[in-house]
Amino acid sequence: MSQENVDVIRGIYDSFGRGDVPAVLGQMDQQIEWREAENFIYADRNPYVGPQAILEGVFMRLGTEWEGFAVTPEEWLDAGNHVVVLGTYTGRHGGTGREVRAQFAHVWGVRGGRVVRFQQYTDTKQFAEAAAS
Repeated sequence: MSQENVDVIRGIYDSFGRGDVPAVLGQMDQQIEWREAENFIYADRNPYVGPQAILEGVFMRLGTEWEGFAVTPEEWLDAGNHVVVLGTYTGRHGGTGREVRAQFAHVWGVRGGRVVRFQQYTDTKQFAEAAAS
């Protein structure tokens, strides 16, 4: 079953890369718990519960506050019901013009082909500095 879980998560990154947010949200359990890294600029509403909370609290903010924001997965670690993805964020903050290039680790929990949990780890200081006026 774990390869199936990796495939689910790969599909989420592919959809996100195409800008297909409805497909991303469609892979989430209605009670998903989504946590941004402690001290991250969007951790103010942790935990986000449910796809709508994630859309409004994370994805909409990324889409309106950043230019060219990209999530580039580089390595996949199969851990059964969990999938760890290592990669890089890039983008330019629209308000300040400052760019980020930050490594990330995402830990996804999958059950029954649906995402039930997400935990982000990244360079929170770099994002805070990019967004600071």
